[in-house]
Amino acid sequence: MRDSQILDLITSTLHKMGKGKFTQIAQELHEYEVMGKLLTKNGGVQVIPDGMGLKEYLMTKRGGSFRWVDLFEPDSVNLVDVMAEMKVEWCHGTANMMYERRELLMNRGESRINNVFKPRRAGMMLDVADGLEGAFWDAPVAGNDKVPWGIQYWIVRNASEGFNGGAPSGFTTVGNVNLTKHPAFKNYTNTYSAVSKDDLIKKLRKAHWQTRWKSPINMAEFQSETGQKRKLYCGYELLSDLEDIGEAQNDNLGRDLAPYDGQMTFRRHPIVPVDKLCYANDTAYPIYMIDTSTFKLFVLKGDYLRESDAEKAPNQHNVYVVHVDLSYQTMCLNRRANAVLYKS
Repeated sequence: MRDSQILDLITSTLHKMGKGKFTQIAQELHEYEVMGKLLTKNGGVQVIPDGMGLKEYLMTKRGGSFRWVDLFEPDSVNLVDVMAEMKVEWCHGTANMMYERRELLMNRGESRINNVFKPRRAGMMLDVADGLEGAFWDAPVAGNDKVPWGIQYWIVRNASEGFNGGAPSGFTTVGNVNLTKHPAFKNYTNTYSAVSKDDLIKKLRKAHWQTRWKSPINMAEFQSETGQKRKLYCGYELLSDLEDIGEAQNDNLGRDLAPYDGQMTFRRHPIVPVDKLCYANDTAYPIYMIDTSTFKLFVLKGDYLRESDAEKAPNQHNVYVVHVDLSYQTMCLNRRANAVLYKS
C-alpha cells in the first residue's frame, strides 16, 4: 500500500465514518456543558474573524457631576474616567491521533477500517471536550498564559457578603482591569454553613436580588433562550441536598422515588450539576449563579476544531497522524451579574 493511498484512505474514512460499532466507556464526565451547550450557536459562542487578541470596554463609573447650586454659582467641571479597557489573549489547544501502516494492512475491508479510525477519533474529540471543560470551571495558575480564563478566574470567592469577588489568587487585575480604579467590577460573594431554607436558600435569594436576576415570567419562557441564559452550577453532592429540600416541601410526591432528578430549579432557573465542581474536585461545595449572557466564549474563525489532513509523522516512517486545533478564550463583561457562595 503506497503512502498516498494510505493518506487518502485515512482522510476519506474520517469524513465518512458510517460503519463500525463499539461501546464507548472512556468518557469520564456525565455532561459537557462547554462543548455541548455553551460553545454552540444557541449558547452564544462568538466567532472572531481575526486579531491577536480581544478588547472590550466597560463603563464602571458615573460622571458624578450632579450637585445642588445657588443662583449665579460658578460651574465646577471635572473630568472623570468612567471607562475600563478589558484585554484578553488567545489560548491555543491541540489534540491528535495516530495510525501505524501495518494496522491498516491488518484491518482491510471497509467496516474493519472504520473500527480502527472511529474510536481513535472519538477519543481525540473527548480529549478536547474534557480539556475545555476542565479549563472553564477552573482558573489558571498566575503566569500560565497557555490556559484560558475560566469561571474561577472571573467569579472569585470571598468569605464576606457583598460585591467582594476581587482578583483570583496570584493575579493583580481581572481581564486587565485594575480593581482599585474600578471597584465596581467585582462579583457577589457569600458563604453558608448548612444546606437549609434558613441558610443557603435564604442567601441564594439575596444573591438573586443583588445580582439583578429576573425570573422568567412563565414556564414557557423558562424553556426559552432567555430562561436558559441564567443557571446555577454546583457539584452533585450539593444538588442532592437541594433535591432533599425540594422533596420535603412537596406533600404530593406520588410514586416517584426521586421526582426532582434532572429538573431542580431555583426561581425557575435550572440548577445544573457539574463534575468539575463535585466534592472530589472542590471540598468547599460552591454554587455559582451564572448569567451566561454576560460571558463571552470566543473562537477564532478557521481554528475551532480544525482537523488537519493525515500526514506522515517525522522520524516514524510507518506512522500517520491527524491533529485537531482550536484558538479559544473567555471573557466576563459584567461580573456584578454573577455570584458564588461556598460552605465555610
